[in-house]
Amino acid sequence: MGPDIASVAVARSLEICSDGAGSLPRCGNWNPEPRAVVLGASIERVLITASLKASQQLKITWPKFSAATYNRLANVIPFLLGALSFAAIFTTPGTIVLAAIIVLPTAFRLSIAARSVPESEENLPTSNFSRMPDIDLPVYSVIAPLRGEARMVDQLLSAIEGLDYPAEKLDVIIAVEADCHDTRAAITARKHRIPITVVPIPPSEPRTKPKALSVALPLARGAYTVIYDAEDRPDPDQLRCAVQAFGMAGNDLACVQARLCMDTRTSWHARYFTAEYAGHFDFFLPRLAASGLPFPLGGSSNHFRTKTLRDVGGWDPYNVTEDADLGMRLARCGYRCAVIDSTTYEEAPENIRRWLGQRSRWFKGWMQTWLVHMRNPFQLFQELGFRGFLAFQAVVGGNALVALAHLAFLFGIAWEFCALNFHGKHPAATLFSAYYFLAAAFGYFVSAAFGWCGLRQRGVRRKVQILSWTPVHWLLLSLAAWRAAFEIIGQPHFWNKTEHGLDKAAWLESTIGPLLVLERHFTELKQNGELPQIWNDLTDSAVNRRRHPRAAA
Repeated sequence: MGPDIASVAVARSLEICSDGAGSLPRCGNWNPEPRAVVLGASIERVLITASLKASQQLKITWPKFSAATYNRLANVIPFLLGALSFAAIFTTPGTIVLAAIIVLPTAFRLSIAARSVPESEENLPTSNFSRMPDIDLPVYSVIAPLRGEARMVDQLLSAIEGLDYPAEKLDVIIAVEADCHDTRAAITARKHRIPITVVPIPPSEPRTKPKALSVALPLARGAYTVIYDAEDRPDPDQLRCAVQAFGMAGNDLACVQARLCMDTRTSWHARYFTAEYAGHFDFFLPRLAASGLPFPLGGSSNHFRTKTLRDVGGWDPYNVTEDADLGMRLARCGYRCAVIDSTTYEEAPENIRRWLGQRSRWFKGWMQTWLVHMRNPFQLFQELGFRGFLAFQAVVGGNALVALAHLAFLFGIAWEFCALNFHGKHPAATLFSAYYFLAAAFGYFVSAAFGWCGLRQRGVRRKVQILSWTPVHWLLLSLAAWRAAFEIIGQPHFWNKTEHGLDKAAWLESTIGPLLVLERHFTELKQNGELPQIWNDLTDSAVNRRRHPRAAA
């Protein structure tokens, strides 16, 4: 695939570096149009071939890891497990088993949180790492998949240009859907301070983010590769942190995950997203990684050794949470992942409807990941070991199952409450009501405690009041999980795209923020007397010229 797909660079020069889209400059009477048409058609065929090859590669080379190869009837399993959770509440043994299923993943998280982890293991690299000279830095590939992101192009490319990394060692690849004309036009219209390669992704199935990444991966020239989403704003030193972390570890370290932070404040669910992400990426995930256990990667800011990423087959185009799947696949292949002490800031969905669409896609992907890796449980146990197998069940399977069963728990509480009202006080009804309530309260408490610990670690404890919305958040999680359980049956590979750039407050902050920084910088220069008096000099010169007119010849 490599030699053919390299021709994509020509497509980029036709699209961006010419006088018009797809045109070539004229020289004399020579008409380049026939040649441009032929070249364009050839490039289009190369891209279509590359797209088809990318969608089939993992399915052919590693069929046991592809979400396209397991029996489609297995997609009914999440729905059946959810239905069983409703049936279980009508029997005493079923109620006990259901409560245990819900409590065990939460107990696992508590055991990880209670583990004492040295700061040097929890934060990679350490805060006092030495700055590597630019000449020693390797080439670093940055891949950003875009679809329907015209309003985010400038912010994304500005964030990439703001990275503290030599421009000549950055290999920036923008994988944009070929029929997404607004986004392509926004890229073309923008002036770039660093070289970029734009790869138009042909509109073929599956139309997913991992398919676009798989098409772009053969073009990556860097020793390391990072993935950024359209709304990402990484810390400027993030690439250097990743290089340092890889340098401190052995070759078994395949990926380092930067911490993700939602900084949207326009609604309660967006503010709760901040607490949820803080609890996961700042508190739980670093401890899970330091324990040597596999974990699902976040959706962006994953930094890979490029060769290792290719060796394990890259991303699964048919899995809608390709990050979670890839984290587990790396562990099964003998590699490990870590978390670095660097942050990427993201934008939360604007409203509940978009939040449900995004979260249902995540749940569907976790269900797919569980089904893919559990098709041979014995082999999975051998490759991950007991602790790794337990972590997979608790984190990946537990996320989806607990959310599905939570709605059954709420139904059980309502059922017993109605029984108390209609039949009077009955010891069994009272006992079961208390049982359901305590199990749900335990889950709420642990979830809120993780959020509080994450907010404290991020230094924003003043936002802790948002955790009072935890019961409502759990209800929404359950609704999203049930939506995913239905969707995985009929549309297993459908990618529910999340729109970005709709948060006006975040847009204003990203636009006005740099201007305020520039204003403060000019103010400091003026106060220190270091600001050149350009206009005064020009005014003096003009005055002097008027006072001393040049003598006529």
